[in-house]
Amino acid sequence: MLTAMDEGTVWLVGMMGAGKSAVGRALAERLGRELVDTDARIVDAAGCSIPEIFEREGESGFRAREREAVSEVAGKPVVVSLGGGAPCQPGIVELLSRTGRIVYLRARLDTLLRRVGRGRGRPLLQGLGPEERRERLGELLEARSGAYQQAHVIVDTDDLDVAAAARRVAASLETDC
Repeated sequence: MLTAMDEGTVWLVGMMGAGKSAVGRALAERLGRELVDTDARIVDAAGCSIPEIFEREGESGFRAREREAVSEVAGKPVVVSLGGGAPCQPGIVELLSRTGRIVYLRARLDTLLRRVGRGRGRPLLQGLGPEERRERLGELLEARSGAYQQAHVIVDTDDLDVAAAARRVAASLETDC
């Protein structure tokens, strides 16, 4: 059984706006580990933004890059903030589970909407009005929920600040059976 102090990856999954990047930074610091943000890794490797990757290569091109980024860090003693759709790719949840602990940072739709704002820099919400963003985010949440629910640990982030969420995740990892 892996805990936060064991070798292995701590994988943070959840929807855009759930807090993966911010909580990931605080958790990595708390655990004395490096934070790997797969989206940032993809951007660095591609030399362009995620919206540009989507424009040039489509979602399938982005997902192929995402799979590669996940494979490169699997099993390393780091905290990884995954893109929201990563766990939905075939075989990814199994890889995450074999190589570490999966933490689902869960938030209600209204919280997610507030946090993502106008969806700037988020290709799946690009160009949508408020109601369209709500509908699209709700659809994505519903479609991804099954993959997210396979996490070893689930932490609701709605009413937590970043530090409190990181503390809760760390405590859950240490007591997870």
